[in-house]
Amino acid sequence: MREFLDMIRFAEGFNIWGAVIRMLLAVVCGGLIGIEREHKRRPAGFRTHILICLGASMTTLTSQYLYLHLDMFTDLTRLGAQVIAGIGFIGAGTIIVTKRRQVKGLTTAAGLWASAIVGLAIGAGYFEAALIATAMILLVELVLSRFEWFLMSTARDIHLYVEYKENEALEKIDDYLRNRGVVVGDLHITKSAGSTKNPCAIYSLQLPRKMTHDRVMTALTEIAGVVSVEEL
Repeated sequence: MREFLDMIRFAEGFNIWGAVIRMLLAVVCGGLIGIEREHKRRPAGFRTHILICLGASMTTLTSQYLYLHLDMFTDLTRLGAQVIAGIGFIGAGTIIVTKRRQVKGLTTAAGLWASAIVGLAIGAGYFEAALIATAMILLVELVLSRFEWFLMSTARDIHLYVEYKENEALEKIDDYLRNRGVVVGDLHITKSAGSTKNPCAIYSLQLPRKMTHDRVMTALTEIAGVVSVEEL
């Protein structure tokens, strides 16, 4: 333990080996965050997070180098501030809105932004905060994602994407929902997002307390004329 603390203190100094240790730590922390995204096959995965974390770390190192070695007395936080603002362009590229009005990529974008901040902290030599932040980011992405799924599965509000063949199917769906006390908050008729020419409907529903999401989706799927039912 003492040797580990000594290594941290050594890396906090601004020298070639300290820079190497900081860059390696940025690769490790960025890689750990990116592995979870890669496992879920998100647009920004393992290598993307590593490069962003490493680049942010190099930004802070460069600011220190300009100040300590080239005697350029400038704001040390200026380059880091540009990283925080500029990472939004990359994060925006991971956010997409599907043809079914479903937003995807928000968690990946937030992970990229957090990875950049971790890189800035590593470059500044604030290793304790960087390691703690990395652990907390992994906790949020790995553990709390299951809790989030539980909250979504037990929520009373649900949005369904229904593909059907004929308008009679919509009448049967309305009868089923009305008879079971399901409140239809909004209904949007749209074209199919797939290769088929079947019309589609997007329902915003409020379920009774004892009715689950799976129960509603299974019942609607069994209605004649309904091709598919998906939760948004």
